[in-house]
Amino acid sequence: MKPTSLGPTPIDAAQRQAIKPVLCYPTGRLPRANIGAYRAIRGGMKHVKTVVVPARDAATFSVPAGSFFRIVCTEGSQVGDLNLFSQHDLHERFYSGKTRALNGTHLGTGDQLFSSFPYLRPMATITHDTLGWYGFDEFGGAVHDVIGTRCDPYTHNLLSGGGQYHHCCHSNLTRALAADTGLALQDAEPHVHDVLNVFMCTGFTRDTGQYFMKASPVRPGDYLEFFAEIDLLGCLSACPGGDCSAEHSSDSAKCYPLLVEIYEAAAAPQGWVAPRVSGYDRTHGV
Repeated sequence: MKPTSLGPTPIDAAQRQAIKPVLCYPTGRLPRANIGAYRAIRGGMKHVKTVVVPARDAATFSVPAGSFFRIVCTEGSQVGDLNLFSQHDLHERFYSGKTRALNGTHLGTGDQLFSSFPYLRPMATITHDTLGWYGFDEFGGAVHDVIGTRCDPYTHNLLSGGGQYHHCCHSNLTRALAADTGLALQDAEPHVHDVLNVFMCTGFTRDTGQYFMKASPVRPGDYLEFFAEIDLLGCLSACPGGDCSAEHSSDSAKCYPLLVEIYEAAAAPQGWVAPRVSGYDRTHGV
């Protein structure tokens, strides 16, 4: 939040403010998924597994490259925090900041989730979104953001004057990843990263630029569907904030389980090739 200026306003302030913005990352040359080819094979999908993510907890799931998975709203409006890793290397993980820079603050059908440096390749592509109708509302809110980080016990401790809460999404993801990999909690925690906030409705206030949340429009039966570009290990937390209409990091909100449904594709999308890691030579000018 920008504080009130304590200095004088320059005489050319209006001229400086009137300069038109430019996009940081013009994406005209960004290789985009042929979403038509991906959607063309959805009709032949075969459901192979369902993973239940308990309320105020997290669960892991694995998806082979070339398969689909869905995050499904079940019993009531519920937000989920998603981490993605390469099945073969936990250091290759979802990079929400670069995904945001290349796609925008909120994701939808056709957008791709990119992995961290030095890999920087698409990990998954969104192929269907039943909340695609929502768009941006009058407050600037939209669903499926890559601007929030995840609720966590450290920020809760800071803002609550020392409170201890163990079912924030960060802790949920840490426990689930540790259980899946056999890592100690302290070793698993550094791998937990900024999330895709599935179904969460968020934005920035226009007057102060502060991150806000509001009641998610998700309803039972809604889902967000992905195509796995590489072999994925997913970790999903059912946020303790429920629909995030009021607060998180507590047990006060009504929360519900989420489902992860995994589907085998009958064929690969026409022309699809699994993405390679970045071609940068990593010499960094030396």
